[in-house]
Amino acid sequence: MSSNVNSHAADKFGKLLHKSMMCSNVCIKAIRCNGRIYSEEYRRKFDIKNYIFKVEKNPTDDGKLVLTINRQPIGEWFKEQFGKLWHGFQKMPDEPKKRGGFRL
Repeated sequence: MSSNVNSHAADKFGKLLHKSMMCSNVCIKAIRCNGRIYSEEYRRKFDIKNYIFKVEKNPTDDGKLVLTINRQPIGEWFKEQFGKLWHGFQKMPDEPKKRGGFRL
């Protein structure tokens, strides 16, 4: 029964989103989120804190919408975050190796 309710809610949301996309002035409320989001492309999770998610018009193609994080398209945001992460790994100094062995 709960799956039936969820599918009804999903259908209702889909119709609402479709109606919003048909309007010339798309106004979808922004949401502030905390937690972790996963990127299929980079196969990793990224932490977010007080980030604003919003569906906006694509600046290069008015007929399309794009999900933004802090006003940056999500694909560019993931690329930037991965670059920061990778850059951080490259700057980490090598830790001195511990000598194996034991004391008597």
